[in-house]
Amino acid sequence: MKALILLSSLGVIALLAEIFSFKKLLYPIVLLGLITAFVLNIFDWDTNQVYYKMMQFDNYAVAFTGLIIVVAFLWFLMAEGFFKEESNLTDHFALVLFALVGAVMMVSYKNMSMLFLGIEILSIPMYILAGSNKTDVSSNESAFKYLIMGAFATGFLLFGIALIYGATGSFDLTEIANAVSTGTVSMAIFAVGVLLMLVGMAFKVSAAPFYFWAPDVYQGAPTVITAFMSTIVKTAAFAAFLRLFATTFMEVSGTWMNVVWVMAALTLLVGNITAVLQTSTKRMLAYSSVAHAGYMLLALLAGNSYSNSAILFYAAAYSIGSIATFCIVHIISNEKKSDGVDSFNGLAKTNPFLAVVMTIALLSLAGIPPTAGFFAKYYIFTSAFVAGNVGLVLIAIIASLVGVYYYFRLIIAMYFKESPSTEAVPVDANHKLLLLFVAIVIIVMGILPDFVINLL
Repeated sequence: MKALILLSSLGVIALLAEIFSFKKLLYPIVLLGLITAFVLNIFDWDTNQVYYKMMQFDNYAVAFTGLIIVVAFLWFLMAEGFFKEESNLTDHFALVLFALVGAVMMVSYKNMSMLFLGIEILSIPMYILAGSNKTDVSSNESAFKYLIMGAFATGFLLFGIALIYGATGSFDLTEIANAVSTGTVSMAIFAVGVLLMLVGMAFKVSAAPFYFWAPDVYQGAPTVITAFMSTIVKTAAFAAFLRLFATTFMEVSGTWMNVVWVMAALTLLVGNITAVLQTSTKRMLAYSSVAHAGYMLLALLAGNSYSNSAILFYAAAYSIGSIATFCIVHIISNEKKSDGVDSFNGLAKTNPFLAVVMTIALLSLAGIPPTAGFFAKYYIFTSAFVAGNVGLVLIAIIASLVGVYYYFRLIIAMYFKESPSTEAVPVDANHKLLLLFVAIVIIVMGILPDFVINLL
């Protein structure tokens, strides 16, 4: 809770920075604030505190909040140039910080009204930030499409919440679960409410068949904002999804399990197969993001003791790998004015450091050992296998093999294709440090996964 209060305060400070003329100090203040928020969050471990029956900071919430803060810190290091270039600097800082507040609310809600507020506090800044490149038509289109699709998702979610309230008379997750277990609810209304909420959450995590907004939004938004959507937004959405369905709605799992099974299979196949056809790296990573949502749905479907740890580890591995890939795509697209796969041709000769880090990150996303991504998929597959979803695990393995193809296509472009220019690609010192740190973390998580997996 202390971390949530501090993040909210940082957002307010960012709004005041312009009035009180300390804009130049805002960046170090935010970085220092995120470090402090991470430390304060650790003090909530093993306390399991409930605030006003609205927020619950148990170990699940603390672990995901810690992950979100760490990824946000890395993201700010990656996005430094974005803030330097923007004229509306304080507004952008405030929007990102309030989005983080929404993300933390989504992983720690105990009441469905807080879930709704968390989603909206996270989503509204993202609609604005997606269109922050005002001179770019595709950025404006991205923001418009994201807003419209987000509004549809919110409609489904709200209607579902209303029906569940109508059936149980409560927004509280524990009271809803108790009402369902005692059989005092109207199951027909409750089941429709659960399915509508499933549709709303599937939009947020870009699961098939509700993923179609993701490629256009990811491609049109500024690359650093796409990285934020792909990491922090997805992590928060899945943590909220799991908290709701694997606990409160588990009593009625027969209502939604088959739907999620089909949804996971479609997400895995559509995301990976469509990514193969892309020539833009941002669009390829967007479809890759859709596919990774499919892997995380496997853990949701399992609903066993492995699920929480598996999704936490997967979200950490995927977020770290995505920060590295989007950072390098950001550097290359700025330098070559293109995010096409061809713009990576010969990168191993013009900047071997970038090529090596990109290779490590792509191998992790593909699930190749000894990287974090390998154990991420291993734990996800184990949780699904133990739950008896053998058919879905086989589909996921086939989809992973397809995924290896498009990740390796980028690696082949870097090492085995000639670059039209022999000039070295310049990299800022902060980006070098960030990429070196991320590459080390990916390897360490691949060799010593127990530290993260044993948290929950």
